[in-house]
Amino acid sequence: MDDTDRKLLSLLRGNARLPVASLAAILGVSRATVQKRLDRLIENGTIARFTIVTSAEAEPAEVRAIMMVGIEGERSEPVLKALQRVPEVSAVHTTNGRWDLVVELKTDGLDAFDKALRRIRELKGIANSETSLLLSTHKGRVAAG
Repeated sequence: MDDTDRKLLSLLRGNARLPVASLAAILGVSRATVQKRLDRLIENGTIARFTIVTSAEAEPAEVRAIMMVGIEGERSEPVLKALQRVPEVSAVHTTNGRWDLVVELKTDGLDAFDKALRRIRELKGIANSETSLLLSTHKGRVAAG
């Protein structure tokens, strides 16, 4: 990965809907170069998916939570792969300290949240967990000044 790839990824993090032509103009390269780089970054797994981010107010029924997970033995990779297949998991972070993983969860309501929690806790390799609901967000986007 070179500087152009890093700049491309940064632009996509800011707005994944930028057209290839716009990305090319900003980066000072051809559209074909941008398309080839995008294809390669997707192919090698650097870009895992394209998604959208909505404000918390846009989905008032959404239940969001952070789950701290302890893994037993050498089960990190299988647990990570299993968590990536759970639709309610929006992100998985490795960490240090008491917990091995921090899992971000999003569901459409408490019933779906309860079912997702149960499924995750039953995954082979999860030794223990602690989950906290996210009630409100106080720091969001910083306004340009």
